[in-house]
This record gives sequence, structure tokens and C-alpha cells, in this order.
Amino acid sequence: MPATRRDTPPPRTGNSETEVLRGFLGYLRDSIAAKVEGAPEPQVRTFRTPSGTNLLGLLHHLTAVERATFLGEEITDWQATFDASPGDSVADVVARYRETVARADAVLDACTGLGAPLPRPQTRGPAPSVRWALVHLIEETGRHAGHADILRELTDGTTGR
Repeated sequence: MPATRRDTPPPRTGNSETEVLRGFLGYLRDSIAAKVEGAPEPQVRTFRTPSGTNLLGLLHHLTAVERATFLGEEITDWQATFDASPGDSVADVVARYRETVARADAVLDACTGLGAPLPRPQTRGPAPSVRWALVHLIEETGRHAGHADILRELTDGTTGR
């Protein structure tokens, strides 16, 4: 019988826009990390779609999205971000994602408000607002968390958050 996790309801956050946005982003970040955590090798790398989407690659990609959006790193080949290195274990990719999220949260903690620009090197052009970045990451992480739900169920039958 497939493993079933108990679904976790959306977060009950404070009433401010910042608390709601950060609460939902944190919820989605935890959801996708939990989907990848403990997934079996080599199935976690198995392409489940004609485009080559796989569970480990989704989390590797989201790590790059967090780094580009919140840490200002330049990504030159977005397609390559969907491929985890063959030497990376599931635990390695999950740990790298969680470490990147912690660094991104530290950047957000230092921001003065939702309308403020994210810190960026001057050479990269105008920075997006904190609000835009949070909404973008909620959309991006939510979309890929949905993909991960399906991929994990196809991988070993695990469902739930």
C-alpha cells in the first residue's frame, strides 16, 4: 500500500501582507522539500514526462530560482537548473535547498518593506520589489510543488504533504 502523509493545511499567519506572503511561501517551500525528502534512488531522477521532468531536478531548479531572485545570482542556463548532478544525493539537494532558503530569508528579514527593491549588484539593472519577488516565488514554488505531488506519487505511491 502506498505511503500517505497527513495533509498540512495552509498556514494561519498574521494579518499583514508581509506575514501572509512569507507564510505561504514558507508553506510551499516546506511542501516541496518534503516531497523530495526520502524519495528513492534512482527513481527520484527518472524522467516522468517527455520534457525530462524529474523530482530531484525540480528541487534543484527551485534552488536556482531562490538564488537568482533573492540572492542576486546570475543564472545563464535555466534549462540546466533542472538537472541535479549525478553525484548529488537526495539529502544533498534537499540540504542545499534548505540552506538557500535560509539565506534568502535572511535577505528578506533585512528588507525595509514590500515596496523596497531587493538588494542587487548595480550591474544587473533595476531590482524587483520585495512584493514582486515574494509573489513570483509563491507562484513558481506552488507550480512546481504541484508537479512534485504527481511525480512523487508516480515514483513510489506517496501522497499528501
